[in-house]
Amino acid sequence: MSPDPDLDPRDEFRDGRDETPNERADRNWGEVLQEFRVLQTGTQILTGFLLAIAFQSGFDKLDSGQRTFYLFLVVLAALSAIVALSPVALHRMLFQRRLKRRVVSFGHAALITALATVGLLTVGVVAFIFDVVVGDAASTFVAVVLAIVIVILWLITPFLMRRRREEDGQ
Repeated sequence: MSPDPDLDPRDEFRDGRDETPNERADRNWGEVLQEFRVLQTGTQILTGFLLAIAFQSGFDKLDSGQRTFYLFLVVLAALSAIVALSPVALHRMLFQRRLKRRVVSFGHAALITALATVGLLTVGVVAFIFDVVVGDAASTFVAVVLAIVIVILWLITPFLMRRRREEDGQ
């Protein structure tokens, strides 16, 4: 049986830093929180925009498909906020329980999930605006272009950088 990773004094990461596993977990937790802060700003702006739309005078001119898509975006915005706040809630519930490394792992997974929901939300909000202002064809075009940009910048680029580092033996 392997020892509890949260209590294991050995540092399995060899990156030149002189830190204990607990120090590494604290540093990683700070990095996760900082990334959530960056993500939170964009999410709040998109959510505020969505919530304000329903109270605008032209909202009643939306067709049923646009209203359904709008409601989907509102739910996606709420889901993004819930996922982004979940590591903080978990940390509060597990505070001083010596589970920081597990909290950091959960925070990492939640951050990836939040990035996915915010990516969908961003594409959706822009597509919604294009649908209302210009029409369906423009909406589809811009959604595809933005989705491609997200895939390139958020998935392909990091994958290539990781692969190159591994090929260089680092």
